[in-house]
Amino acid sequence: MNSARPAAPGLSVQQVLLCGAMIVTLSMGIRHGFGFWLQPIITERGWTRETFSFALAIQNLAWGVAGPVAGMLADRFGAWKVLIGGGLLYALGLVLMAVTSHPLTFTLGAGVVIGLAQSGSTYAVIYGVLGRTVSPEKRSWAFGVAAAAGSFGQFVMIPIETWLISQVGWQNALYLLAGAALLILPLALGVRERQATSTGGAHQSIAQALREAFGYRSFQLLMLGYFVCGFQVVFIGVHLPSYLRDHGLGIEVSTGALMLIGLFNIFGTYAAGMLGQRVPKRYLLSGIYGLRAVAIGIFIAVPLTPMSVYVFAAVIGFLWLSTVPPTNAVVAQIFGAQHLSMLGGFVFLSHQVGSFLGVWLGGKLYDATGSYDVVWYLAIALGVMAMLANLPVRETPILRVQPA
Repeated sequence: MNSARPAAPGLSVQQVLLCGAMIVTLSMGIRHGFGFWLQPIITERGWTRETFSFALAIQNLAWGVAGPVAGMLADRFGAWKVLIGGGLLYALGLVLMAVTSHPLTFTLGAGVVIGLAQSGSTYAVIYGVLGRTVSPEKRSWAFGVAAAAGSFGQFVMIPIETWLISQVGWQNALYLLAGAALLILPLALGVRERQATSTGGAHQSIAQALREAFGYRSFQLLMLGYFVCGFQVVFIGVHLPSYLRDHGLGIEVSTGALMLIGLFNIFGTYAAGMLGQRVPKRYLLSGIYGLRAVAIGIFIAVPLTPMSVYVFAAVIGFLWLSTVPPTNAVVAQIFGAQHLSMLGGFVFLSHQVGSFLGVWLGGKLYDATGSYDVVWYLAIALGVMAMLANLPVRETPILRVQPA
């Protein structure tokens, strides 16, 4: 049987939840507002939407590719060290995003550097500490709390970021956010694990854990579902403000919409974490993806008004990151907590490949067709695919042959 590593001396569940939630609030809150920089940056630099979208697509891809490595380092050397590195890179990337005037260097700062920063300052790293600190029966709830913190960050940071852009300009706003990202450094000390103890059972190497996970059908299906999650949420998060502006709705509507997404996502992720302790998580995930497809379909079918936008934002917000707690809880339930940050990083890599395609295709197909319609239809079709893919997932702990 797999069991959680006991909490290190002086490291309480409450402390990990508080510091971890604040880190995720900052890291996810900052990134959720990047769509508001699209218009001012491309206007001043004379770029196309694809140029900006490609940089954020690279950001999501870099985040995903670096995620497993950040997870391995966190599992092996301590999450707090990875979080400090993530906070420093976040501040550097935001500064580069402000000062660069060439698409290549913009992609380096906004794409590669911030992507690396996010891999070391968000869910996979925090969930590894939680998985080793919180008892197995409470993991889904704890993951829901951490995911809700990311949603709270979106709710709080989006109006702050739009206000900063309007008051001090988009460049100075990025400098101020860089300063805020440095707050991750002292918070990282709050999740410092003082010692490593056994997880119970035989020790499993990194290579053994990877062979086991990637050879397991349910792990593959979870990765497929997470790919769809990334495609949908990042396309909407980055391109919704421009989509609404193209249809004559002001920035106050898109600001309100993204705030509502963040607000309702607080309740959605927490509810998903709670429900994950009571109902099979595969059914919960299938229901979330299916409801997303329905919500998007209705949104693009009805007349676009501020009210229809707000209703859509509330519904999609409730479903926004509600896939995160049950997906990671299933991974922990199947494979245990020893390599949870690393395996969570690989699942998230699939999410970020979807994110790359969602944000890049949004800009690419808009420039090619003058419309986001094709990408909306893709988001619906992928939602149906993810709904079906999660149904056969097996949630029981994997059986390992113990050495004689």
